[in-house]
Amino acid sequence: MNTKVILALLLCFLLVASNEMQVAEAKVCQRRSKTWSGPCINTGNCSRQCKQQEDARFGACHRSGFGFACFCYFKC
Repeated sequence: MNTKVILALLLCFLLVASNEMQVAEAKVCQRRSKTWSGPCINTGNCSRQCKQQEDARFGACHRSGFGFACFCYFKC
């Protein structure tokens, strides 16, 4: 086989493989924590509570209104 043909086929294979990998990525949805009370100051504590009490993948403090609230992230 010609080298150019082999390179073209390899390039096509890589393009198809990269598109398939993008489809396989899981989307993450957020919602305000149902178990957190008070202002959210420490993202580590928020994330720990989201994982342990709400079965979330992780959590983080984000601005909500005039303060900060704990938001949990789940696989959609």
